Amino acid sequence: MITVGIIGASFARDAYLPAFRHIDGAKVVALASGRLASAQAAAAPHGITAVYDDWQRMLDEHAPDLVCIATPTNLHKPMTLAAVAAGAHVLCEKPTAMNATEARAMLEAAEAAGRVHMIDHELRFNPNRARIAAMIADGALGEIRHVNIANIGASWNDPASRPMGDWWSDAAQGGGRLGANGSHQVDMLRWWLGEPTAVVGQALTRVPDRVDPKTGQAWTATADDLSYFTLEMASGALARVFMSGVAATNMGNETQVFGSKGTLTLSNGDERLWFAKAGEKGFTEITETDPNASLAGLNKGIWNVSVLSALRELVGAITEGRPLRQGATFLDGLRNQQVLDAVLASTRSRRWETLPAGDAA
Repeated sequence: MITVGIIGASFARDAYLPAFRHIDGAKVVALASGRLASAQAAAAPHGITAVYDDWQRMLDEHAPDLVCIATPTNLHKPMTLAAVAAGAHVLCEKPTAMNATEARAMLEAAEAAGRVHMIDHELRFNPNRARIAAMIADGALGEIRHVNIANIGASWNDPASRPMGDWWSDAAQGGGRLGANGSHQVDMLRWWLGEPTAVVGQALTRVPDRVDPKTGQAWTATADDLSYFTLEMASGALARVFMSGVAATNMGNETQVFGSKGTLTLSNGDERLWFAKAGEKGFTEITETDPNASLAGLNKGIWNVSVLSALRELVGAITEGRPLRQGATFLDGLRNQQVLDAVLASTRSRRWETLPAGDAA
């Protein structure tokens, strides 16, 4: 039996804990959060009594085989290094770290200890996105020429939409749209198209002046609420990603893949995948369904559902003593982080930034 310790209550409540109920051979034995009440509220429905507001104490008292980290980004490196030092395998949420230096330290520690490591880019386990990967790989789309991804939301538009102290709005804690959503998009594009060679873009804070919705107290957001970038891939394809949380209207996530032999479109509004073959009129639906979506207890949405397959693969790798066959490793996390760092550098330089060679995942 693989014992599991979780650090961070919110995503544990929504995704990890419901998923672990469907995984044989793994048992969550402890949960830690910055607020004890949050840990207790997440753990109680699942019969977990070992709850903590001190994650290091949780590691010391339980020595779990697997540690799942879902905390603000600035805590990823110290928590990962401590978990690895305690002998644990690690699942870490995205973005990997505050920068590539931290991401490399996490990778080197896990590799030196012989631990299985995964970044929770769960969309690698989503059937529609896996179908896109397969169609690109088998040549059904021909030469991929460009990809457009737009993620437009309104949740940060109102200055009173975020509470004071919100870590997602604090650059010092690793918040912002670039890390929250951009890391997923970079990982997906690398999965589909291979490595990028250069990037240009910006990470901007368009609504810095904010008001706490409960107290009315003014405060300043420092993390980006609007980011965009264009990747030049080694294959020659161009990929453009535009993300905003400060639109007046929520328009969701739209993905378009353009090849010489066909075009794919996917919207997270309805999760329907469409294919138009060159020379034919109109699009044909080729949507894939996730059989896990109907399982009892899982929360709705591709993020919560896809986590189950990711955790099954991770637990399988640990149990069988093998590397991951599928999913993003800490090496992928490092390469993704190098892209995010380069977008921040491009924001300052206002020019294309060449990405480091090597470290290919």
